[in-house]
Amino acid sequence: MMATTRRLAAILAADVAGYSRLMGIDEDGTHQSYTAHLRELITPKIREHRGRIVKSTGDGMLAEFPSVVDAVLCAVEVQCGMGSRNTDVEEDKRVAFRIGINVSDVIAEPGDIFGDGVNIAARLESLAEPNGICISRAVHEQVRDKLPYTFDDLGAQRVKNIARPLHAYALRAETIAALPIPNLPLAASFGDPGSLGLPQLRAPRLSIVVLPFTNLNDDREQQYLADAITDDVTTDLSRIVDMVVISRNTAFTYRDKPVDTRQLGRDLNVRYLLGGSVRRSGNRLRINAQLIDADADAHVWAERFDHDSGDLFALQDEVTSRIAVALNLELIGAEAARPAEHPDAVDYVLRGRAALYDHRGSTPERFAAAAALFERALAIDPASIEARALLALTLTESVLEQVSETAAIDIARAEALVDEVVAMSPRHPQVNFVQGQMLRARHQYELAIPEYEAAIALNRNWVQAIAALGLCKFFIGAIEEAVPAQEQAIRLSPRDPRLPNWYWRIGMVHLLQSRTEEAISWLERARSANPRLPGPRAWLVSAYALKDDLRRATVELAEARRLSGDNRYASIAIHKATQPFEAAVIQTLAEETFFAGLRKAGMPND
Repeated sequence: MMATTRRLAAILAADVAGYSRLMGIDEDGTHQSYTAHLRELITPKIREHRGRIVKSTGDGMLAEFPSVVDAVLCAVEVQCGMGSRNTDVEEDKRVAFRIGINVSDVIAEPGDIFGDGVNIAARLESLAEPNGICISRAVHEQVRDKLPYTFDDLGAQRVKNIARPLHAYALRAETIAALPIPNLPLAASFGDPGSLGLPQLRAPRLSIVVLPFTNLNDDREQQYLADAITDDVTTDLSRIVDMVVISRNTAFTYRDKPVDTRQLGRDLNVRYLLGGSVRRSGNRLRINAQLIDADADAHVWAERFDHDSGDLFALQDEVTSRIAVALNLELIGAEAARPAEHPDAVDYVLRGRAALYDHRGSTPERFAAAAALFERALAIDPASIEARALLALTLTESVLEQVSETAAIDIARAEALVDEVVAMSPRHPQVNFVQGQMLRARHQYELAIPEYEAAIALNRNWVQAIAALGLCKFFIGAIEEAVPAQEQAIRLSPRDPRLPNWYWRIGMVHLLQSRTEEAISWLERARSANPRLPGPRAWLVSAYALKDDLRRATVELAEARRLSGDNRYASIAIHKATQPFEAAVIQTLAEETFFAGLRKAGMPND
């Protein structure tokens, strides 16, 4: 059976406009011209931008790239090059290409790629004018702040064999013709846009190359393990929203070579490098990883992982996941802290993400700061899908964390924002997770579960989704699934800002199952990790009271009431209305433990 894999790819489809007419005028001349353009311009350009030609037809081709930016740069340079090559050709004999670009998950086989994303690229090509380029909304979202080209918004287009309208953007032929790109030979240095007449580009904010991990063992047969970890980290990072990751094939050209960090950053147009090493001694394995800021040639983050090597596949899986989760947090924090003289919408989005997931934990002030930053991003760029999605997430999580004083208003605003995101980009990677959070805030746990599962399918290391899925399983009565999900999140992200929530949920399960000492241990850890989170304190009220420690129960009840924004701890009736335990088994356990403890601590029924 032929091996197939799935991967995210930027897909470029190109064809010759009016090919049949050209062949009718001069069959031999047209064929020779087309093959010369393919050999001398297009194929070298695709290779130069780290792409590959998947297949070539008589009048066109299909190519894929690991980077959307590379695909669009390649298309622009090809069209500019064609303008130069056609200068002395009679107008009715000129070969003019139409190019369409999409980004999507594809099914890849050794000689072809398949999927809706490929079909959409072909339809975009048909929308492009001769010598022009047409891109999808998903591509436009990724390049509009990274490349200096002005695309015209074509709006929603109905195209053949695509069920939904396709939102397209066009780079017109006259716009491309006006670009200041001289007719330079293809030997212009790779990675230096200035040498091609293009403005020097800023590296994408969240851009990284994973360099081959070094095998420190004398046994060279152990190299496979270092290579496997490099591969897996590259794959896992590429699943993170907005992350630009250089392809594995390019990264492996730097194996066993001395690296000048700043030069490598310039060559690959990335801001960060991840390197590391693997050493095996007997049954022990040590993996070191370092994140380096390419501009500053400075370490941003480093971690060491020591494990028993009994199950190498499980070890490899866990280590690569932990690296990917940690880097997601570290890169956002590093980018948010990077000074910007004139911050744009993307800068404010990154700062908002850093505030939302501040390592010191969630507080009303940090939620307010994150919301303000996303609002600022939308003021600068009203079309920003990312700012909408993250503002919706911020409003929803402020309700889930019990700090919102206007819960109904915040959830309604979040739903309106998500509806806009879905209308603009139905497959945006944040959509499922935010919808899951909103459904959970409305106590619709059964409906939230498939949303979290879809988010995890996009990114297996989405620890917030993993933990929230376990909590929803708890609320529908599958109490045995709650703790393993929290433990998995803790294992993958042991320094996560949401760690107190995961401790709290484990404490909840222990309390409902009458393991009061274990519950107190976990709930006290949650309180220590984030003293301003009201939930763990409320559950400690019950746990302390059940252990007849009414003095501490009274103190915690006062704190829970002070910190909560929704007054749920005023009475048991209000708590039940605000946070219902819908599954019968959970209701029964809660009455016997949690609510019994609250009553014992003095919380009134009504």
